[in-house]
Amino acid sequence: MLGCVIHDRGDLRVDELPVPEPGPGQALVAVRYGGVCGSDLHYWRHGGVGDFRLREPMVLGHEVVGTVVAYGDGASGPSVGTAVAVHPATPCGVCPECADGRRNVCRDTRYLGSAARFPHVQGGFAARTAVPAEQLRPLPAGLELRRAALAEPLSVALHAVRRAGEVAGRHVLVTGAGPIGCLVVAAAKAAGAARVTVTDLLPRALEFAAAAGADTLVRADDPDDAGWPAEADVAVEASGVAAGLDTCLRLVRRGGVVVQLGMLPPGQSPFPGNLLVSREIDLRGAFRFDTEFDDALGLLASDPAFDALISEVVPVRAAESAFALAADRSRSCKVLLDFGRSG
Repeated sequence: MLGCVIHDRGDLRVDELPVPEPGPGQALVAVRYGGVCGSDLHYWRHGGVGDFRLREPMVLGHEVVGTVVAYGDGASGPSVGTAVAVHPATPCGVCPECADGRRNVCRDTRYLGSAARFPHVQGGFAARTAVPAEQLRPLPAGLELRRAALAEPLSVALHAVRRAGEVAGRHVLVTGAGPIGCLVVAAAKAAGAARVTVTDLLPRALEFAAAAGADTLVRADDPDDAGWPAEADVAVEASGVAAGLDTCLRLVRRGGVVVQLGMLPPGQSPFPGNLLVSREIDLRGAFRFDTEFDDALGLLASDPAFDALISEVVPVRAAESAFALAADRSRSCKVLLDFGRSG
């Protein structure tokens, strides 16, 4: 079978891999679509993401959907042939964070396609993947696999909005209109935000944000753009650059909330800390998600408008061109790999 393997920075290969056998408690899934995530791009371009660095070849991918093929000993779940999405996280269940109901920051979690631990956790960008059976989620009625591939990034967005607290009736600022930023727009609107303003450097990215439901679009490199808000109640930083965090802290109201969602570059990042103090701004991190995955599937099933965020579906044999397209935000939002067209 074919799999998408990162060997080193800039060294992405479509390799022939052995078909896995599901072990005890596992399910074997025939992967149909895999979404190319920003972290996948970081592994490809930089050899790591944040503080997590590649130390061995790794199958990429954590945004995967497909159908159930078989189960290992002691495993059960949706019947063979059922269309499913795969929750990519396996928290340990025993650490203090898990005990406190914050399994998304479990200190010993396993996450598909992640170099956070060694040996790395191999990902789901392969024609077949074996995962713990409890990570399978059958798709709601009316949700087809292509749109369901957005479940993982939408879960990230839903978690970030929940970290912000109450947004109903409020003005939300989102910096960065990449796939996650656009899904934050959709998540904020679904949570009842009265107005969502989005900033980005690229006109095409802002078009995708508009498709996701943004009310106001602002060119981040144009200080005279009339769309800049005087202040926002909540700001979500989704660009992963220090300048975006700076914007959020300067434009959120006194006593407002800023959620840092984008993964910043390794090392120290400067930010206007005095504003945090003098304006009593709450700065919160948002990392991955937990139960939001099920909510994401329900939201995707109810709204076909999410289809507009899928720019291209590319056969896995052309994975490098798919990654190049996904990295070019002037041309794309979410790019999917198609493992059903691998021949």
